[in-house]
Amino acid sequence: MTGILVTGTSSDAGKSLVVTGLCRALRRRGIDVAPFKAQNMSNNSMVVADGEIGRAQYLQAVAARVEPTTAMNPVLIKPGTDRRAHVVLRGQPDGTLEAGQYATGRGHLAAAAFESLRELEAAHELVVCEGAGSPAEVNLRSGDYVNMGLARQFGMPVVLVGDIDRGGVLASIYGTWALLDDADRGLLKGYVINKFRGDPEVLAPGLTRISELTGLANFGVLNWLEGVWLDGEDALAIGAWHRAGTTPHHAERALEVAVVRLPRVSNATDVDALAAEPGVHVTVTADPAVCARADLLVLPGTRATIDDLAWLRARGIDRVVAQRHAAGRATLGICGGYQMLGKLIVDEVEQASTGSATGKPAAGRSPTTHEPVEGLDLLPLRVDFHPGKVLARPTGSWQGHQTIGYEIHHGRPTTLAEPDERFLDGMRVGPTWGTHWHGALEHDEFRRAWLTRVADQAGHPWRPTADAPGFGALRERMIETLADAIEEQLDVDALLALTHPTPEEN
Repeated sequence: MTGILVTGTSSDAGKSLVVTGLCRALRRRGIDVAPFKAQNMSNNSMVVADGEIGRAQYLQAVAARVEPTTAMNPVLIKPGTDRRAHVVLRGQPDGTLEAGQYATGRGHLAAAAFESLRELEAAHELVVCEGAGSPAEVNLRSGDYVNMGLARQFGMPVVLVGDIDRGGVLASIYGTWALLDDADRGLLKGYVINKFRGDPEVLAPGLTRISELTGLANFGVLNWLEGVWLDGEDALAIGAWHRAGTTPHHAERALEVAVVRLPRVSNATDVDALAAEPGVHVTVTADPAVCARADLLVLPGTRATIDDLAWLRARGIDRVVAQRHAAGRATLGICGGYQMLGKLIVDEVEQASTGSATGKPAAGRSPTTHEPVEGLDLLPLRVDFHPGKVLARPTGSWQGHQTIGYEIHHGRPTTLAEPDERFLDGMRVGPTWGTHWHGALEHDEFRRAWLTRVADQAGHPWRPTADAPGFGALRERMIETLADAIEEQLDVDALLALTHPTPEEN
């Protein structure tokens, strides 16, 4: 097997970042490399040619300059509640997974993951694999196929990434090594320290001691990187969205955008492009007052439209949305947020598998999934949920400005009356906009033209900065910056050598 597995001492330790940077660094060396993650737990996803994958693996494919496919993330787990999740297998829906099945009920998922890795192995020179969570989760080891279970299956060398910013990194590395059994430990080759800020001479004795105790190689210390952001896997981490565009380039105040922090938010990466725009300030919030005073309010996607609509009402944000509509202040609903803005929602799909643990309906919603639930009634729209998921990569335009999006939803819309304006696949009524299209805002000309319209609705003088780099250029710059750091601060030659062991190591 020509591959390497990058694991972490915890979630968000930097696995995705290291894999992304390695993919670009190795591609620059002329190596045909592809990313892989056997199982991703995330509500942030992307539609590719053959289905749906985690957003992080899509970005890693971009870094590797290869076409993203479902083989790169064969199993995608999309949480619905604390105890139940929806399974996407090779890009298509594959039922649900209960909490009690997590360690024992995934045999067919493991088989699909292993076959996908073999597929990539046959098509590419090198596969850089990403683990999930921590390889030391011994309570899940028997059913593991994404960390040490994957490494054992393929005899793959493993590198451990530790996040020094959260503290206790030396103990985390040692503890991970100590918890592994002998066979797993034999595949763990070394470690990388991530997010370092300070004097390396102060850290050096600790790394020397860890290597003495464990026999693990130190492959380098990756400094804290300003201006580097990745498409997040964890919807709960949306408060850490980068703020590349938060400093106004104008004498006036920034164009204020408030994004509602829905409990089951999905595809939250939609607003990254807004945050990257000069003179635009993005705030993620559940505060009705912040929502009320923003120049633009965004209702993002959600994994449970009706439950999150009930939450919205319980917080009084529904009244804020209605008041904004009456006052001519812009609101944008994307996917689930768009569905909320309609008149009626009938859901026998998501609600059947995302209800509360007690089986009781969420406050403010229908007691049975068969009864229509009233939406915010600002757009002439009825949404009926169907078991078959819409997965599409549409292209279109608005006011002559071209854009490309992607769709991931069970809800099928029916227009009940002619809106003021058609907007992509959706509509506008007064200052309220809605679309099922994710990703459309990443396209510069479209985004800037639409933001100009929003600024006019708000009576705000914001206009695009003529020489500002586009969103794609910013993303490419970020990937290059990350690859530069990987090359300069990590021992890439030693990492590559792990994938071609000497006879003695075999």
